[in-house]
Amino acid sequence: MKLKTIALFLFAMSSLVAAGQAVRQEKKMTKNNLHKNKLEFDSLVPGFTLAFSYGYQYPGGDLLWRFGPNSNAGASLTYKNNNNVFFMAQWGFIFGKNLRGQNPLDSISTSDGHVIDKEGKAADVRIFERGYTLSISAGKIFNSFLSPNKNSGLLLTGGFGYLQHKFKIYDNGSRTPQLTKEYLKGYDRLTSGVAITEFIGYWFMSKNQYVNFYGGFEFTQGFTKSRRSWDYNLMRADTESRIDLLSGLRIGWIIPLYKKNAATKYYY
Repeated sequence: MKLKTIALFLFAMSSLVAAGQAVRQEKKMTKNNLHKNKLEFDSLVPGFTLAFSYGYQYPGGDLLWRFGPNSNAGASLTYKNNNNVFFMAQWGFIFGKNLRGQNPLDSISTSDGHVIDKEGKAADVRIFERGYTLSISAGKIFNSFLSPNKNSGLLLTGGFGYLQHKFKIYDNGSRTPQLTKEYLKGYDRLTSGVAITEFIGYWFMSKNQYVNFYGGFEFTQGFTKSRRSWDYNLMRADTESRIDLLSGLRIGWIIPLYKKNAATKYYY
C-alpha cells in the first residue's frame, strides 16, 4: 500500500514538472513569435492595396467659369515595392451642383430662366456637374517623416491620366421635347482631355492591419476641349482649347491585399 502511494506521488510530481516545462516553452515560443512579428512589421513589406477615397475639389483655370466646388469619390489599386516606391491606378467620379457662368439652356429659356414643357408650363429641369478622372501615378513613401514604422510616412506621387466633365441635365418627368437624348448633346458641353496629377500627403499602415488610411492634397491639370460637334448656345462648334484645373483635399481608407505564405505572417 505504501509503495502504491509513493508511486502515485512520484507520478503526480513528474506530471507537474512536465506541465511546468510545457508552459515555460510556450511562453518562450510566444515571446519569440512576438519578437519575430515586430521585426517583420518594422521591415519594408511590399504588396498590393485597395483604397476607397473621397475628395473635395476647387476648380481653376477655364473650369472656374463653368462649375463651383465639387466632390470626387474614388477607388484605387496600389503597389509598393521593397524600396517604398509607390505605383497607383486611380478612378474618381466627379459630382456637384455648384454651377457658374452662362446657363447651358439659355438659348431655350424664357426671360425669367424657365424652360417650357410640351404643355406650356415651366418644366422641372435640374442641372448638375458630372465627370470622372482616370490616372496612373508613381511616387515614394518617405518613412523618416513622422513614421511609426517603415511602411508609413510622407507620400509624394505624380502621374498622368484623363479628365472628363459635362453638365448633367435632368428633365423631371421627361416632359420637354427640346431636351430629348439627341438634343441634350448640344447643351451638355461634354469636355475631356489628357491630364497631369500630383499628390502630397501621408500614408499610414497600422500594426493591427485594421486602421490604414491616407490623406493629403491632390492637384489635376487637364488639357481639354469640347467633344460635341455643335453647341446650341454658340450656334457653332466649340473648338477652343481649355486648361481645366482641380485642387483639393483627399482622404482614403486602405485595405491591404498582401499575399501571405504559410511560413511567414506579416502584421500591420
